[in-house]
Amino acid sequence: MSRTKHSLLCVLLLLAALVAMPVTAATGGLRYTITVTEFENQAGWHGSWDIGDAWGAVMTEKLNASGKFIVLGEADMRGAAMGEQDLAASGRTAQGAKAPVTGQLTPAQLLVKGAITHVQSSTSGGGGGVAVRGIRLGGSKDKAEINATIYLVDSTTGQVKASTSVVGQAGRKGAAVGYSGSGWGGDMAAFKNDNVGRAVEDAIAEAITWLSGQLEDVPWTGSVAMIKDGQVYVNRGSRDGVAAGQEFVVGTADVIRDPDTGEVLDTEVKEMARLKAATVREKLTICDVVKGSAATVQQGMMVSLP
Repeated sequence: MSRTKHSLLCVLLLLAALVAMPVTAATGGLRYTITVTEFENQAGWHGSWDIGDAWGAVMTEKLNASGKFIVLGEADMRGAAMGEQDLAASGRTAQGAKAPVTGQLTPAQLLVKGAITHVQSSTSGGGGGVAVRGIRLGGSKDKAEINATIYLVDSTTGQVKASTSVVGQAGRKGAAVGYSGSGWGGDMAAFKNDNVGRAVEDAIAEAITWLSGQLEDVPWTGSVAMIKDGQVYVNRGSRDGVAAGQEFVVGTADVIRDPDTGEVLDTEVKEMARLKAATVREKLTICDVVKGSAATVQQGMMVSLP
């Protein structure tokens, strides 16, 4: 057999082997609820748009677009939602199936807050473009830089889980993250044409990468919502990143607290059964019991990763 034919045969055999390989279950990019609080403008920068409001709106949109988080509205949005719920509960609005009700807001597991510590409108001495109300529009030689400090906070304990500093620069390759403008009523035209706005986008892109990397240190848990016909219903679904075929541990949770402060030191799960996701819905997963017995599982038990 010639070398060419032999090589072709090897390629065909390799392709056949790949096709015949069993497809492994997706592990799922498990997601966490998160909300962005207002970023304080400690840099004292002022333009035709509010840099703190813009930061919160852009970060909220880009967190959502990343697909790695369940992103909740900012504080003002959630406040407005609670206002509508309170109004409906007062009996002053039409009461119907679509009227907002209390007790349904999704809680945030993680909070993102921080401060914009430094803004430099030009890092190259200017050049090009047209100045409008103190902001230079256009001009390829003029570059801006922004520094911000980011904190990731556990909403249960209020503790800062991690922090970092990010630096954004206008004109850096791949800087723009394509903010569409939804959720912010500021001067969008000025933001998109301003080098400081581009630097904000670049800094947020760096912040999103950092936040995504912190998820490995955040414990992912759920709870048993119901047991029916030998299957276990878990209160996590596709919205939370659960994929069919994914396995979980279910059991009782022993919370270890500091006897002096009452602070939670750790949580240990005593495994009662092993579950496998059979049917995944948006907010719910129906699991088969692949180890142990469904009879040992009770509503409210903790569900975690193996």
